[in-house]
Amino acid sequence: MVNRKLFGRAWTLLGRSSTSSNNDGLGPPAVVTISFEDAPLRFVAGCTQGQGRREGEWVLPQLSVIIPVFNERSTLEELVARVRAVPIDKELILIDDCSTDGTREILDRLVSEPEIRVFFQSCNFGKGAALRRGIAAATGDIVIIQDADLEYDPREYPKLLQPILEGRADAVYGSRFGGSESHRVLYYWHSVGNRLLTTLSNVLTNLNLSDMETCYKVFRREVIQSISIEENRFGFEPEITAKLAKGRWRIYEVGISYSGRTYDEGKKIGWRDGLHAILCIFKYNLR
Repeated sequence: MVNRKLFGRAWTLLGRSSTSSNNDGLGPPAVVTISFEDAPLRFVAGCTQGQGRREGEWVLPQLSVIIPVFNERSTLEELVARVRAVPIDKELILIDDCSTDGTREILDRLVSEPEIRVFFQSCNFGKGAALRRGIAAATGDIVIIQDADLEYDPREYPKLLQPILEGRADAVYGSRFGGSESHRVLYYWHSVGNRLLTTLSNVLTNLNLSDMETCYKVFRREVIQSISIEENRFGFEPEITAKLAKGRWRIYEVGISYSGRTYDEGKKIGWRDGLHAILCIFKYNLR
C-alpha cells in the first residue's frame, strides 16, 4: 500500500462507514483528498471484497507502469529509480525487446526487487509488441506507458493521473506541445512531423489532440485491456488513438515537460516510422 507520510502533505478520509447490504459488497464510497507537490488528487475508493482484500477494507488505486525496453543500458537504472521514487502504490512491468547492449544483465538484477516484474521477448518484435505483452500482464487500476530513456519525467504522474482519479477521463495524453513546462530544444523537422501526424489523425478521429505521438498515455485498465493492439512497432500511437476515438472513450490532455535526446544519445524513431504512422492513421480510422 501507499506510504501515507511520503505520499502527500494532506490525507483526509471522509465518509467511512460499514458495508451496505444492497450493493454486492461495495459500501458507500470514501473520498480521499491528497495534496502532493501542490497538485491535489482526489481518490474515490470503495469497500471491496476479493483479490486478497477483506470485506470493508479501504484501498487506493494502484498504478501499473509499462516500460518497453530495447538497448537502454545507459538510462535504465536511473529511470527505474525515478519511477520507484514516485510515492504512489504501483507495479513496474518491464518488457525487454531482445536487447543486445547489456540491458538484459541489468534487468536480471532488477527482477528480484519489490514492485518490479520483468518479461523477456524472444526476439526484437518492436515497441507495440512489448506494450501488448505488458498491458496484458497489468493488474493495477490505472495503466501508464513510460519509455526507458529519460525524456519523460515520472514526477509528473500526479497531474497525468488526476483526470482519471476525478472520474472525468478514461484516457489521458501528456502533451509535449501544451502547457508551460520546460522542453529541450532539438530537431525542428521532428516537431513538424509530429504536428502533421497529429493533425492528420485529428482529421479522421475528429479529436483535437495537440500531441498524438506522445509516449505518456494513461488509461483506466479495463479500457486499455479491452482494446486489441495489433501494431508491433511505433504504429501503436495512431492505432490506440483511433480505437479510443471509435470507442467514444473520454480523452484528456495534460501539458508535460520534455527532455528529448539526440540520435547519438540513443534516439531510435526515424522517418520510416513516420511513414508507417501515416498508413496506420488511415488503416485504423477508415477500416
